[in-house]
Amino acid sequence: TRYIGISNCFAWQLAKANFFAREHGMTEFISVQGHYNLIAREEEREMAPFCYDQNIAMTPYSALASGRLSRRPGETSPRLEKDAYARFKYDQSATADGIIIARVMEIAEKRGVSMTEVSLAWLLNKVAAPIVGATKKVHVEGAVKAVDLQLTEDELLYLEEKYVPHALAGVMAQNGKQKAGNVV
Repeated sequence: TRYIGISNCFAWQLAKANFFAREHGMTEFISVQGHYNLIAREEEREMAPFCYDQNIAMTPYSALASGRLSRRPGETSPRLEKDAYARFKYDQSATADGIIIARVMEIAEKRGVSMTEVSLAWLLNKVAAPIVGATKKVHVEGAVKAVDLQLTEDELLYLEEKYVPHALAGVMAQNGKQKAGNVV
């Protein structure tokens, strides 16, 4: 193995792991995979600055918030209806997130591109490479097109300005309940 990454951890845990690796002549983590997208930006608090400082790549999952950032408000899909875990992650903040999703749609319409392209173009301004869950050819095409979409500084700020901090969900919420001294 030449390179290793880690998923779902706090910045202090990644720092501790890499310090341990460095002290013992082991391979350090060079990437981190966390939950990060336009409506789930908690990674910006500590992880993103730490990764930038340490030259660690961020390769987030849920880049399109389980489809929420690629569909117009009111549109649905089997996944939106059946994915209980995604509902658990996003339903509590749906009202606040809806404002941002509407802004994604607005910019997409002005630019003549898809909401997927706008959402991923925003994310590509922040990270090395997002993980996109593509199940159809059109999903891949939207992701590829996002690489060439350059959002203006005003558009980036417009997409970001209404963000409201979210509670951590899933494994990160569980990790957050543990005492710092008990997590290795």
